[in-house]
Amino acid sequence: MFFKKDQASEPVTENIQREEVNHTAASPSTTNSDKRIKRELLDSLFNSLDLSLLETLDPDQARKQVSETAAMLLLEQNVPLNAESRKRIIDEIGDEILGLGPLEPLLKDTSVSDILVNGYDQIYVERKGKLEATEAQFRDDNHLLNVIDRIVSLVGRRIDESSPMVDARLKDGSRVNAIIPPLAIDGPSLSIRRFAVERLQVEQLLDYGTLNQEMAHFLKAIVKGRLNILISGGTGSGKTTTLNICSCFIPETERIITIEDSAELQLQQPHIVRLETRPPNIEGRGAITQRELVINSLRMRPDRIVVGEVRGGEAVDMLAAMNTGHDGSMTTIHANTPRDALGRIENMFAMAGWNMPTKNVRTQIASAIHIVIQLRRMEDGKRRITSIVELNGMEGDVITMTELFTFKRTGIDENGNVLGNYQATGNVPSFIEAFKHMGIDLPYSYFTPNNGLGGF
Repeated sequence: MFFKKDQASEPVTENIQREEVNHTAASPSTTNSDKRIKRELLDSLFNSLDLSLLETLDPDQARKQVSETAAMLLLEQNVPLNAESRKRIIDEIGDEILGLGPLEPLLKDTSVSDILVNGYDQIYVERKGKLEATEAQFRDDNHLLNVIDRIVSLVGRRIDESSPMVDARLKDGSRVNAIIPPLAIDGPSLSIRRFAVERLQVEQLLDYGTLNQEMAHFLKAIVKGRLNILISGGTGSGKTTTLNICSCFIPETERIITIEDSAELQLQQPHIVRLETRPPNIEGRGAITQRELVINSLRMRPDRIVVGEVRGGEAVDMLAAMNTGHDGSMTTIHANTPRDALGRIENMFAMAGWNMPTKNVRTQIASAIHIVIQLRRMEDGKRRITSIVELNGMEGDVITMTELFTFKRTGIDENGNVLGNYQATGNVPSFIEAFKHMGIDLPYSYFTPNNGLGGF
């Protein structure tokens, strides 16, 4: 056992009466007496276990060690619990010491896509696009702060009063954002955007109704044809998932550089270099921005550059890379329409300090980006590709665009599901002939209106 030297285990529950814990095994929630037992058992374990030695063990071995020690203490103190309560308390103890406390069961639930902690006693989850409250809660603000600190310290980040918000990630790649007082008025807040342990494939997006077969084939063709792609959408619309799907079509022979604020892309190619920004240290120094990483990536001989999301000055260097031989690059942006997405990139030039005429900026954008994929999360919780647009160039001071595919909405059924179907607009992309010479088959029939594209 990993006990501290000369440390005897302390009594766990001297004041708990047997009638307090004589609840039925069918009760799904933890009772007040269970919470008292767990709290006192935790105190006893922290006093007796040498946690530094536990850190040297394999995670499974460490959890087994903690479970065995907790079970031994419960047995020694003759704590009156039924079998189900005993097992639940032992599992929760393991989660507290080695995991993320009350979040662990939610993280193990594959149906949960987002975990939203509004305060220590208020935890919501998203399932199938719908938010619902849970019974899980932390003991107090300090308990929640300890879990947040455990998450951010694993990826070399920090959170305190001088730096009260942070982006981080879990081991499975899930995105984490935390914000604490004084910025969070009602106590610490934590948001976890889950990533599926099993990486989504294009076939699953077809099943979900995110796109149809013709559109999936089109995405594969434009990636293989090395067109530059901008994926646009609102928060939670599926931009990163779509970026992952598109990236799986990149040939394994190409060298890929990914650049992100918090690494979450799940590319599977063998020749990939992942770069991540660095926040400033406690003295406010040492920050490495996405723009600096994009500039550095150009010296790393990339075949493709994938930027997780453009938010600022890095857009300038990203477009420069797209215009100077790094075809087939991809990125995402927050915007509600393809036209808005181009407007946001235009604004980013100003953010980067570029004092260029508007027409020159738009010319740069039009020549760098070939395709804009627009996503939307609809009220039924489903994410859909609502538009695929080709950029054609400039007419005067305006960037011209041609919509190739669209989602035509027809209504809502009695269960609240959005009804509609994907349609080709009748516009044929300008690069279809060039693709044929490259050996990429993109049939004209895909772009014929009312050709029976799937409905959802």
